[in-house]
Amino acid sequence: MKNFTFAAGLLTASTALADTPVLTVYAPDYFASEWGPGPSIEAAFEASCDCDLQFKTGDVLGRIILEGTRTDADAVIGLNTDITKKARETGLFAPHGQDVAKLTLPLNWTDEVFLPFNYSHTAFIYNTESLPNAPQSFDELLAADDSISLVIQDPRSSISGLALVLWVKAVYGDRAESVWEQLAPKILTVTKGWSESYGLFTEGEADMVLSYTTSPAYHIVAEGDLTKKAAIFPEGHYFMVELAAKIAGTDNPELADAFLAFILTDTFQNLIPTGNWSLPAALPVSEWPEAFQELPLPEKVLFYSEDEAADLRAETIEEWRRALSK
Repeated sequence: MKNFTFAAGLLTASTALADTPVLTVYAPDYFASEWGPGPSIEAAFEASCDCDLQFKTGDVLGRIILEGTRTDADAVIGLNTDITKKARETGLFAPHGQDVAKLTLPLNWTDEVFLPFNYSHTAFIYNTESLPNAPQSFDELLAADDSISLVIQDPRSSISGLALVLWVKAVYGDRAESVWEQLAPKILTVTKGWSESYGLFTEGEADMVLSYTTSPAYHIVAEGDLTKKAAIFPEGHYFMVELAAKIAGTDNPELADAFLAFILTDTFQNLIPTGNWSLPAALPVSEWPEAFQELPLPEKVLFYSEDEAADLRAETIEEWRRALSK
């Protein structure tokens, strides 16, 4: 009888688990890692939805394109405007249906499909102790002695690397390839992704690393380290906004809608600064953590629409490749 009761209990628990709706969200690796915002967001959303939020990580857009209408995803998170044209052309995404009046981005957002959840700007990060006289403009960086060492990311494999070639294009236009020729002697190495680059920088292997204006906040908040700074250039910094979207053919449309609505709540937005080390897309500056409120941010923001970014992608990558292969 005791064994029967135990078995019946297991059956009840299994049935309850099977009845719990599952929301599948494709996300980049970093997002759902133990140090990313995913675990906290998962717990907070599940507390309100009576559901099981499951992040599946990897190359979000590549996986969606490969799977097509057979995708298991109900929603995605972690795209950005440099690739949304390609994403939109799949026809796999539905309007987000959210009121974007609450957004606090430094630009007007009218996209009805892709919903922002955080943003930052590309920047070169340096250590004030090892590089006390860091270049204070892009022109100064170009003119600096070639002994200064940079680590950057490959624009063919990295979102931040792609943002860098677009940043150079936005600042220098037709001079972009000659700018890359000037930068080439200063580039210590090009890594496949951001984490490899940043690791080299924090290990002291390079003077500056391509990252984001919000990167110093991590060192301040998590390490109490005030020596890492973003070099703020008067020429402007390329704007990076991360986005979420709903899959048009989802079997859980109401749950997907609830997740997108959750993105704009204070609960979600407050998890972004010290979870994703970025700026929340729908939270006023006065509600950011103090370390973020005090970050130097660029006065001039450079941005390409998804059409412009798509049109410039091949050209800017080829300019970069030619210059660095000489």
